[in-house]
Amino acid sequence: MRLSVRTTSAEETVRVGEAIGRALSAGDVLALTGDLGVGKTTMTRGIAAGLGVTDLIHSPTFTVVHEHKGRVPLYHIDLYRLCSADLESIGFEEYLEGGGVTVIEWAERADGELPIGRLDIDLKSPDSQTDSRELILETESERFATLFEELAGRC
Repeated sequence: MRLSVRTTSAEETVRVGEAIGRALSAGDVLALTGDLGVGKTTMTRGIAAGLGVTDLIHSPTFTVVHEHKGRVPLYHIDLYRLCSADLESIGFEEYLEGGGVTVIEWAERADGELPIGRLDIDLKSPDSQTDSRELILETESERFATLFEELAGRC
């Protein structure tokens, strides 16, 4: 399944993320990709809100992983400074198999270590002069079909 959603502001990107977060459950993995500054952490803020996380969400670029309490735990991982060879040292597999939702920024750096049933979200900025974003959601899992229908209704 594939869906493209356009947002016109950071707030709207957060709202889309929140809708996604409300649909998630323990064991879900989200792989976020996109250029530097395109809004991966902004999307994660919305996902966190949808999971009931009240913590301030910021990029774990230097700490690599932030854990947050919500309806289910949120494991926010940033692979910007890592390569696939470093994944074992941060317990990457344990997070994927843990009892929470795992959101991975710079997921392309996981080099084939991601589960098949994940939700991929590629963020693009078609116009560098505005806050508009194109969010391309893709998955091989039917589990996200209802979410895709809900988000498609927003467009």
